[in-house]
Amino acid sequence: MDRREFLQSGTIFGALIAVSGFSMASACATKNLAVGTAIDDAVSTDNDNLPFKKVIKTDAEWKKILTPEQYRITRQAGTEAPYSSPLNDIHDKGTFACVCCDLPLFSSETKFESHTGWPSFYTPIKKINVKENVDNSLLETRTEVLCNRCDAHLGHVFDDGPKPTGLRYCMNGAAMKFIKA
Repeated sequence: MDRREFLQSGTIFGALIAVSGFSMASACATKNLAVGTAIDDAVSTDNDNLPFKKVIKTDAEWKKILTPEQYRITRQAGTEAPYSSPLNDIHDKGTFACVCCDLPLFSSETKFESHTGWPSFYTPIKKINVKENVDNSLLETRTEVLCNRCDAHLGHVFDDGPKPTGLRYCMNGAAMKFIKA
């Protein structure tokens, strides 16, 4: 794996390697690991308080399990076309889970019609299941929402949602899968 792949993997360990110019062999030696050790084994998370183990894969591993559209959206912070997701039309009871790692993200009970073209929710199942980052990629500052287990880009959260939270989690349908209750 080269520095670019490490940096794109989103791992703290990978980012340090990419920025510092260390090779994979140097990084493994630093961690007392053999070259070829799985990234999952080489990376420790700073947040040991999570109720789940972080899922960390290489770009090649993600590409094997995701469609090109899912990969573009979840691993490269893409956005699907509005009104293109079949999840917009799901009104059954169930759970919307991360397409990358299966972590339950949103309940159908919190889904609402936002008329924006993307599946929208007013709260996650558990706040710990998602994390938020400042996103300055456009001319405005937005709040990006990611899966907290695998760092998949899910969408953005806005403060124009319904009660009781006033939030609108505007998610890419390709970043999630629906599990019917």
